[in-house]
Amino acid sequence: MKAVVLGAAGGIGQPLSLLLKANPAVTELALYDIVNAPGVAVDLSHIATPAKVEGYLPPDDGLEKALTGADVIVIPAGIPRKPGMTRDDLFKINAGIVRDLAKAIATTAPKAFVLVISNPVNSTVPIVAEVFKKKGVFDPKRIFGVTTLDVVRASTFVSEILGDRSLSPSVSVPVVGGHSGVTIVPLLSQSSHPLPSSLDASTVDGLINRIQFGGDEVVKAKDGAGSATLSMAYAGAEFAGKVIRAIKGEKGIVAPTFVNLASDKTGGDALKKELGKELEYFSAPVELGVDGVAKINGLGKINDAEKALVQAALPELAVNIEKGVAFVEASKL
Repeated sequence: MKAVVLGAAGGIGQPLSLLLKANPAVTELALYDIVNAPGVAVDLSHIATPAKVEGYLPPDDGLEKALTGADVIVIPAGIPRKPGMTRDDLFKINAGIVRDLAKAIATTAPKAFVLVISNPVNSTVPIVAEVFKKKGVFDPKRIFGVTTLDVVRASTFVSEILGDRSLSPSVSVPVVGGHSGVTIVPLLSQSSHPLPSSLDASTVDGLINRIQFGGDEVVKAKDGAGSATLSMAYAGAEFAGKVIRAIKGEKGIVAPTFVNLASDKTGGDALKKELGKELEYFSAPVELGVDGVAKINGLGKINDAEKALVQAALPELAVNIEKGVAFVEASKL
């Protein structure tokens, strides 16, 4: 099982690489970045776990070497969000980085499972897909936007409200929509550990807002020194671990992830009907399988407040998706 991290020397890339090295299912780990990747690789190579670690830089076809034989590719490459920066500002820089990495993957490892962390995910996932389409290798079942941090935050914040942090690993809250601001829709009514009925509306609204804008909380606290890197690395490794287990044959693994709805036509069409909108991408609870997306699940039973949140997410989501598609249209590949 060869895992590749593109952007491995960065704030997310290093802890993500550490967590993947700690995963006994990974037997090969290739780290690529424009600087420092070989040093990170040597450091990690001393850890007593099965994965053989190699680091690569751009010279001497480093990217091609890193990608050769890849099973799972995780992309945290790009710049982090700084205070005052919108995800739109991020787009201008990260879109080009993701497009160029996608071109290399399409050429060298078109059958790999691609997990996109680089923000804004609502736009970067369509960028990868459009590059793959232009290269004639697009398989919607194999491209994922990693929205797991929203799920992790929901588990943590709900356990805090319940007054017992020890519950957080077992608290499960589906988070749907997209991966920024109002496009993040936590379905708290489906929480495995229901919120107390005595909770007032303003506390619930505050909880939803905190899940949606948790990234801002970190950016502000780091005061110019970066964004959510450690929690994102944890979430990325969690999702990568699930994908690896699924492609090795484990059944019944379901996780929210931002996917192209053509990856499961039946489930995707049913979801579009539920949403009342023709969207190409949406984050929904997805059953993972040996080929990637096995089944897209619907929203299930949601309350009126959640229906309103979903409807509020759709216009921004549509704009974000179109932005990614248009970026590749305008690019000469």
